[in-house]
Amino acid sequence: MDEHEPVATIRTATIDDLPAIVAIYNEAVEQRFATADLEPIPINQRSAWFHDHDPANWPIYVAEREGTVAAWCSLSAYRPGRAALRRTAEISYYVRSADRGRGVGTALVQHAIDHAPRLGKHVLFGILLERNRASIRLLEKCGFELWGRLPDVASIEGELVSHVYYGRSV
Repeated sequence: MDEHEPVATIRTATIDDLPAIVAIYNEAVEQRFATADLEPIPINQRSAWFHDHDPANWPIYVAEREGTVAAWCSLSAYRPGRAALRRTAEISYYVRSADRGRGVGTALVQHAIDHAPRLGKHVLFGILLERNRASIRLLEKCGFELWGRLPDVASIEGELVSHVYYGRSV
C-alpha cells in the first residue's frame, strides 16, 4: 500500500452490515479484553440497537478493506432522553483481529471525531476495560484523555477489571 492510499474506506453502516458488525463484536467477546459481555450476542438481539442509531444523530460507521468490513464504530446517546446531555456521545469501536495494528481503528475513530460537530456532538467519551491497552493507546493518539476510573467493577473469569472513561471535546 502506498503512503497516500487510505487504510480503509469508511462509510455509514447499512442493515446489510449487521452480520459483520456482530461477528466483529463477538470476536471481542471471545477474546475477553475489549467488552464486558461474556457470551456472544445473536444478530437478532442487535437489530433494535442498530435501528436506534439514526445516522442523522447517532451513526454507525464501518471501515472496509478489500470489500470486507474490517471494523465498526458507533456514536450512542449518553443518558438518552436527558436534553442537557444531547451534545455528548459515547463512542464504541471494534476492529476485526486480522485488521488490528493497520491503522483501521484510528482512521475510524478519527472519522467519527471529524463528523461529530456536524451531528451536534461536542463531547465524545469511550468506556473501556482498563486492561485493553491497545484501545487506550488508540484513544490517546486521537486526543482523548483519562476522565475517570471505576475500580474493579467487572468480573471476567474470576479477575476483577476496572472500567476507564476516556473523553475529549470536539
